[in-house]
Amino acid sequence: MRTAGVICEYNPLHLGHIRHLEQTRAAGAEAVVCVMSGNFVQRGDFAVYEKHARARAAVMCGADLVMELPAPWSLASAERFAFGGVYLLDALGICDMISFGSECGDIGRLARTAELLLSGGADAALREAMSRGISFARAREQAVRSLSPDCADVLARPNDILAVEYIKALRRLGSVMEPQAVRRRGAGHDGTEIDGTVSASFLRGLLERGESLPENRVPVGALRVYGAEDEAGRGPVFAANAETAILSRLRRMSEADFLALPDSNEGLHLRLMRAARSGPTLRSVIESAKTKRYAESRLRRMLMCAYLGITAQSVCVPPQYGLVLAFNARGRELLHLARRRSSVPIITKPSAARRLPGSAGAAFAEGALADDLYALAFPSPGARVGGQGWTAPPAVLTDAGKEKQVRESCQS
Repeated sequence: MRTAGVICEYNPLHLGHIRHLEQTRAAGAEAVVCVMSGNFVQRGDFAVYEKHARARAAVMCGADLVMELPAPWSLASAERFAFGGVYLLDALGICDMISFGSECGDIGRLARTAELLLSGGADAALREAMSRGISFARAREQAVRSLSPDCADVLARPNDILAVEYIKALRRLGSVMEPQAVRRRGAGHDGTEIDGTVSASFLRGLLERGESLPENRVPVGALRVYGAEDEAGRGPVFAANAETAILSRLRRMSEADFLALPDSNEGLHLRLMRAARSGPTLRSVIESAKTKRYAESRLRRMLMCAYLGITAQSVCVPPQYGLVLAFNARGRELLHLARRRSSVPIITKPSAARRLPGSAGAAFAEGALADDLYALAFPSPGARVGGQGWTAPPAVLTDAGKEKQVRESCQS
């Protein structure tokens, strides 16, 4: 069974994601395994719906098996985010290829850019560009442009940037997974609507304004799942719901605590600490700390890591376990195969994680705490119970007939 791996967030799932899954299958994939961000996402924010709900929606609409990308990697820079996802997919031992969206859709061009970065050929130009006080992303693009304008254009677009990082991770790991670039069409990362597709950020904006997700832009299966979460008081979820808890954590942190955060180099920890101790809101903290050199997304990720207790030490080793969030009948077959091949423990019953040895057990406990802190942002106070990271089972969809009907309705 030819199997494709997909690294995703589905925050929330929309028609562009469905098209990507359809094109992945059209390219020869008989099964799809997703490694999906858990309750916190790469832009440095709470996911708008809880991880099991988003995983259930994914399986209803085209995926077969969904595993969690733990918070230390889901709340990381593009390079570490990509490496964590690729590492897990590779460790499962069941994926023949990795499929990702790309604005250019040119796998050769993406691979050339990845090789250029891995070779270190642009390092001197990168250091010179960063000495001018600009952000890493912009400095890297400028450095590469001096060597290869064609490659530099790739580094100016968000999905292409991630695509390059996926390929870099494949090379670093010596993975046998074949990279597959699916040309992205429709709305961009922060766009509104193009070709009948809206972006995830546009949909999150609707939810923040108290509006409903549009029925003709979100798969019907996903709408059912999200609607059930709304009715249960577990969605939608925003950082503002837990703002007091986050600010409380920030004001109790010492200078050493800020210094231990991921990406806290070049004195940024001091700038963020001063902003956190005086700012009355999360928005004011970010506005006070950001500069041309320090991108807002980097600051948001640091604040979320501070809230969760994630340090630079948390990502010193790759993900040490694979937590199953959802699967269908085919996904069950993939799990049986992965249990024989995987180089990391696969967790289907969270309580079994208490038997994980050493640092793996500590990493799982860190993830369970992140789930507890996420729950504090549920809209309904009655839903904010703790301990679910140790008890919540994966979503299982095994009625093949019903699943086929739902999937077809998602794609119509």
